[in-house]
Amino acid sequence: MSLPPLVNPAPSVCVFCGSRHGGNPAYTEAARATGALLAARGWRLVYGAGDVGLMGEVARAAQVAGAQTFGVIPEHLFKLEVGKRDLTSFIVTQTMHERKKVMFMNSDALVVLPGGAGSLDEFYEVLTWRQIGLHEKPILLLNTAGYWDPLLALNAHVVAQGFASQSLIEMVQVVDTVPALATALETAFG
Repeated sequence: MSLPPLVNPAPSVCVFCGSRHGGNPAYTEAARATGALLAARGWRLVYGAGDVGLMGEVARAAQVAGAQTFGVIPEHLFKLEVGKRDLTSFIVTQTMHERKKVMFMNSDALVVLPGGAGSLDEFYEVLTWRQIGLHEKPILLLNTAGYWDPLLALNAHVVAQGFASQSLIEMVQVVDTVPALATALETAFG
């Protein structure tokens, strides 16, 4: 007896972003618009399962608009990030490393909205994995109100100083608006 072929589900987009709102209301607006975008295209949100900051904004907007949601949170952050249990799929891991791995493995593209040290950690981990050939998933920075300009300058500095090739910069697509993000993801998903 043979099993039927697996049906390729709609793409899943992993969103890394802050567990705070940040100092510019444009960040919150972009987070909400990103959640709504995923739902409008029928894409699943994969994220850190928090109900605070930009994480919560993306998830609530995606849910209200009808998107599937897949959240992953480590047990030690459950209270701090207010684990959002009403997601389509909700996974609790033991460590941050497991969280990032599960999020990565369950996504087809990686999008980074404004955030802090955790978002930087997530961004550089998936960028490093791509740099060393472990994946070819699209990595997109949503540069809302120029938030990521210093990061882009740092990456250019790393290349200029000979610690990486130009391909490091080329592995990241930078978009300034949610409509531009939509276009980039549509192109990536074919």
